[in-house]
Amino acid sequence: MSIIFLSDNSSGVHENVLRKISEVNQGFTFPYGKDKYTAEAEKLFSLLFGINVDVYFTVNGTSANITGLSSVLSSFEGVLCADTTHINTDECGAFEKFTGAKIYTVENINGKINPEQIAKFLHFKGNEHHNQPKVVSISQCTETGTVYSRDEIKALANFAHDNRMFLHVDGARISNAVEAAGITVKEMLTDTGVDFVSFGGTKNGLMMGEAVVFLNTELSRNMKYIRKQSMQLVSKMRFISAQFLAYLENDLWLENAKAANNAGKYFKEKLEGIPGINIIGTVDANIIFAVFPQHVIDELIPLDYFYVMDPLERKVRFVTSFNTKNEDIDSFILKLKEVL
Repeated sequence: MSIIFLSDNSSGVHENVLRKISEVNQGFTFPYGKDKYTAEAEKLFSLLFGINVDVYFTVNGTSANITGLSSVLSSFEGVLCADTTHINTDECGAFEKFTGAKIYTVENINGKINPEQIAKFLHFKGNEHHNQPKVVSISQCTETGTVYSRDEIKALANFAHDNRMFLHVDGARISNAVEAAGITVKEMLTDTGVDFVSFGGTKNGLMMGEAVVFLNTELSRNMKYIRKQSMQLVSKMRFISAQFLAYLENDLWLENAKAANNAGKYFKEKLEGIPGINIIGTVDANIIFAVFPQHVIDELIPLDYFYVMDPLERKVRFVTSFNTKNEDIDSFILKLKEVL
């Protein structure tokens, strides 16, 4: 198999996670999350966030986003988000189908949105002819690879709360964002006023599994019913919870994120200065965008090295993972230079 930089979903499972799955695969326990492993994992999340949080495990990122948002939104309400967010572009209309609510898209600025941009939607509030804006949703890291600062998140949370809305974070790569920012989860999410977050694990070393974490626990009162109705209440929940035990114990989530981010920086350094290759934007974490010559794309795309984001602009994306090695990157760079 060729070296794959298509996505961090292409990486394997960390050995500590596999070992923990094997450890809990002993004997019998209560199903549907009533087991001791799930209880232990929930406690670890409260320690991580620095407050008592409500945690609901799901299978994947789409289900985490949609079940979490479904528990907060009525069908006559709406979510405000960047036009690039996964709930708008890469979840096959799951948001609309399961919530019945509306997406109000905002043109992204380097993947981000700000209070000034979303203020224009406030005139919908109280107007019975319009879906009512209720949730602001951001991605951290963003789909363009950038990372919201603590101040940027706090400004969005304050704006949302001042206007009777809530702030949701799609944290499929939240670990990479926290590591890149050099702060704690508490500082990035709890202290800034985030209401609920989809806390990712699959892209950073888990086999499968995400966590919907409610910092504002008043919002989670319907979540257990929504999760069941959405077919996300896993009967053998211990095998998802066990992964998060391994993930949160001894900060494996942070160790993996640091490895992936460092690989991203190394990749960027290797690409810079190569004639005909143009890096797009900044590399805040583990995602690199670049413009390649067409003949290079044509020759390398069958090898699954990267993902073509925009064929017309010849824009490609690389994503490094927790187990990406410098020699993997060096091997690709050598091949790239040969083609050039």
